[in-house]
Amino acid sequence: MPSEETKQAPARLRPSGTFELTVVQKRDLLQFARDAIAAYIAGLPLPSVDLPGLDQIHAGIFVSLHIGEQLRGCIGYVEGARSLPEALRETAISAAARDPRFEPLTADELEHVKIEISILSPLRKVETPADITLGRHGVMVQFGHHHGLLLPQVTQHHDWDVEMFLAHVCLKAGLSADAWKDPEAEIFVFEAEIFSENEAKFV
Repeated sequence: MPSEETKQAPARLRPSGTFELTVVQKRDLLQFARDAIAAYIAGLPLPSVDLPGLDQIHAGIFVSLHIGEQLRGCIGYVEGARSLPEALRETAISAAARDPRFEPLTADELEHVKIEISILSPLRKVETPADITLGRHGVMVQFGHHHGLLLPQVTQHHDWDVEMFLAHVCLKAGLSADAWKDPEAEIFVFEAEIFSENEAKFV
């Protein structure tokens, strides 16, 4: 059940385009994602979307699943066509069951999974790598019909500079590592409100 704080407090929009959520709202979203995955795995009805303080938000969202230090699934959308709770329910289930890199998550694995949610700001086009700040910006590269994206927190686990970050985004898109240098390539940045069950306040 959502808390009274979630019901009463609408999320505030920061100048960066990310949403400022309370600890309680983040906890409710993490629990909602876990409940959705558990219901899907068990073949039970999915939890209803009942987070009134958050249902006016439309934003890109990614759900990442980890067991220990290992990624176990990550799916998301860069634009918010649905309300945040609806999008979260869908992306949580997709991360658990539809990431083509992994077998579907099992009930036993769910006990060990930690859920991470990233709520994205709108995409902003940039012209040069100098416009990218590691640790703050996620990046999307679009070139023809190809596009790839990496979240801001990815750089915390790698000793990359900005050009290496761009190269890995291109590789994820199925492009050559230096495709971002092509004049036809478009580079976008975004920021994200990131929170995880790994954080002590959500345990």
